[in-house]
Amino acid sequence: MENIHSKLDTVNWEYFREEMHNNGFAIIPNLLTDEQCEEIKNNYTNADLYRKTVVMERYRFGLGEYKYFNYPLPTLIQSIRTNIYAQLAPIANAWFKVLNIDRIFPETHLELLQQCHESNQLKATVLILKYGKGGYNTLHQDLYGDVYFPIQTVLFLNDPDQDFTGGEFVLTQQTPRAQSKAIVLKPKKGDMLAFTTNFRPVKGSRGYYRANMKHGVSEIHSGERHTLGIIFHDALS
Repeated sequence: MENIHSKLDTVNWEYFREEMHNNGFAIIPNLLTDEQCEEIKNNYTNADLYRKTVVMERYRFGLGEYKYFNYPLPTLIQSIRTNIYAQLAPIANAWFKVLNIDRIFPETHLELLQQCHESNQLKATVLILKYGKGGYNTLHQDLYGDVYFPIQTVLFLNDPDQDFTGGEFVLTQQTPRAQSKAIVLKPKKGDMLAFTTNFRPVKGSRGYYRANMKHGVSEIHSGERHTLGIIFHDALS
């Protein structure tokens, strides 16, 4: 845990906030070591850690598989989820303020979870995703109930172009009365990407407007791709 805490202490959070405000996403490079990435991947077969497995093809979500973690979360993942939330909450509150949305997110993640539980959202939403050749994830938004947090993160557990090819992370931004904008990202092993769950504010000529966004994964051409998704609100089921 000291490794994670020390790395988070060295992050240029001012630059991170600017990237989030300007683009709706930001990358923290090398948050996880190779050893930590391998440990998370190696635990993919440990059934005791997970509450639910989803075969994506069955629901037309794409081609691949993901597993939701059970509570209590592994210590490393719990530490990241708790500490990153504290940096993201002020960003989320700034977004909602400029969009005139009457909602203030609490300072601590524990308080957010308490709000989830009051709405009967009790299930962990942290998940690990696995894709093989031909795998992909359709464009979507991760909303699990009335209580939600508008930013989430994903940690990349494989080396692109070494462990797999293809499999880029894709964001789309819908602009009112215009065509959607596609953003293609290729983070490295150990990087953490923070991005909007469903929308972000964009400044126009008449003030800020809400730009809806979705995310997905392009087709994997070869190899195997794993990611760890950290969603901050809990789910109904």
